[in-house]
Amino acid sequence: MHETSHTPSPSAQDWAEGLLHKYWGYPGFRGIQREIIDSIYAGKDTLGLMPTGGGKSITFQVPALAMDGTCIVVTPLIALMKDQVARLRLLGIKATAIYSGMKREKIVAALENCILGDYKFLYLSPERLSSELFLAKLKHMRVSFICVDEAHCISQWGYDFRPSYLALNQLRSLLPDKPILALTATATPEVIDDIQEKLAFSQKNVFRMSFSRPNLHYGVHETSSDEAGLQYILNQYSGSTIIYCNRRQKTEEIAQMLIGMGIAATYFHAGLPDIEKDYRQRDWQEGRIRIMVATNAFGMGIDKPDVRLVVHLDAPESLEQYFQEAGRAGRDGQQSHAILFSKPKTAQLLEKQLIRAFPPKEKIQELYDHICYFLQIAEGDGMGRTREFNVHQFCVNFHHSFAEVHPMLSLLELAGYIKFTDEEETVSRLYITATRSQLYSAIYGETEILFNQLLRQYTGIFQEFVYIDEEDIALRIGFPVKKIYETLIALNQRHVIKYIPRKRIPYITLTRPRVEGKDVIIPAHAYEERYTRQKRRTDCVIQYINNSTDCRTAQLLKYFGEKFDQKCMNCDNCDSLSGADTPSSVIDSIYHDICSQLSNGPKYGYELNLAIYNPEDTEYVIRTMTENGELIQCGLQIKLNK
Repeated sequence: MHETSHTPSPSAQDWAEGLLHKYWGYPGFRGIQREIIDSIYAGKDTLGLMPTGGGKSITFQVPALAMDGTCIVVTPLIALMKDQVARLRLLGIKATAIYSGMKREKIVAALENCILGDYKFLYLSPERLSSELFLAKLKHMRVSFICVDEAHCISQWGYDFRPSYLALNQLRSLLPDKPILALTATATPEVIDDIQEKLAFSQKNVFRMSFSRPNLHYGVHETSSDEAGLQYILNQYSGSTIIYCNRRQKTEEIAQMLIGMGIAATYFHAGLPDIEKDYRQRDWQEGRIRIMVATNAFGMGIDKPDVRLVVHLDAPESLEQYFQEAGRAGRDGQQSHAILFSKPKTAQLLEKQLIRAFPPKEKIQELYDHICYFLQIAEGDGMGRTREFNVHQFCVNFHHSFAEVHPMLSLLELAGYIKFTDEEETVSRLYITATRSQLYSAIYGETEILFNQLLRQYTGIFQEFVYIDEEDIALRIGFPVKKIYETLIALNQRHVIKYIPRKRIPYITLTRPRVEGKDVIIPAHAYEERYTRQKRRTDCVIQYINNSTDCRTAQLLKYFGEKFDQKCMNCDNCDSLSGADTPSSVIDSIYHDICSQLSNGPKYGYELNLAIYNPEDTEYVIRTMTENGELIQCGLQIKLNK
């Protein structure tokens, strides 16, 4: 094993490549991976800026294998933890994760194994950092270094600031001699400096990989409606697709519309039960579903390299958000597309979102009073008290809209009055309400196999609710988790059982004694300064949408402080230049070829045999013909407008 304070000797310079090849089978590193690895291995605080798909996980997994102790990996997404732990275990590397919903005995066992040195990786969410159990066990744990994924979340000047990340300060103070590796795919120059300051870097140390994605075609598509726009775009491009929307209900509506068109689609948002989210995500990742329609709750940590198309039906709140979500296309290096829809009222809607995110301070003070009434906390009381917070019921009781509550909760948290978490995940519960004779007359076949396992595995299930683990049951009887879930839901509807799937329950903790709402003070750093920065982000999104001349890649890279003087020749604005610079004889040839191939009837865009031409020229001709009314949509196909 190597110590963190030592740099590999020249004779051992191949140690990293050896580990890379042994466990992952790769012949060598990509981009700045090796520079980051050498830096953290040498014990230096390190910030790595790598675009989505740049191979961030390798930069901490390789050095952790070569160093003594356990690498603590902080990441905000449970799905990402589970996925990476499962992959490491398949490689024969011992890793574990601690997340909400786990039983205390399992958490204790995981931490004890880390203390004993049995695990090289301990994944946990930022909320777990401040738990008494973790902090007590950490004192006895040998740690190699700390890795902070999605590090932009620690900066309140970033687009996705999460107050729970500030708990990293406490971890840093407890492990002052352990280096920190911070990783992010989206950070402006201002956020880069703030990350290093918040994590108390001993000295600035940044490794930056170009954010340029040569294989990713950026475009803004003007349309009057989502349906018309999708018909056109999905007609042009095939392959695995993500469609982003800004409302939960809209994801369901768009998915149903696509299913009605004969397209395999599903939807995903934070309000779905976790089991439901798991199997929808799996269906999409494994190719059974082509299109995932989702809110921005979907995508972080999703490792699907062959996404060919990402569509934003609604403009994102920032270019950071857009860049990260669009970057989920084409991670395999193949040509892919990121399309942002522009509608007549896009700018007005973005400005309304900004107003909603920063409501009048009087309304925030009123919300604070309502929270205290809802939680039944008296004035001068409640400090440190944690209560379950049913957001839906709260909104019904006090006539708030769901969309307006979350921004105000964040502002109250930044002001220091509450701590809000919607990450706590419950465990599924089940109670058999039918008698044994009724039960056995109602079940048969595979359902009987499931119930025999339930009766063997859980005692008291006829008397009261018991906690169950669907994944464990599925593993024992060889059924897919999805089948277990759907069977239990069906039996619940038939009143054979009562089944409560696991779900996330929000909690609120008062961080100071309750005061009257009128005495709540929202300081400038939480309100005015953040408003100014968010207004700047909103303006940049609007400028990006409206700029139909400058290269899209150049616009995005300039925003992130990266110079890009040439044109990418792979975005809609560069396409128009390509069409203009292409000889008219070539344009005419493409035009007549399209007309000939469509003369016998409509075709899907990808069925057109135009491979001999430059793809940008082809897109230019198809777009021009459509705008001129020579081509029209026929369902999801193109036909000549005869």
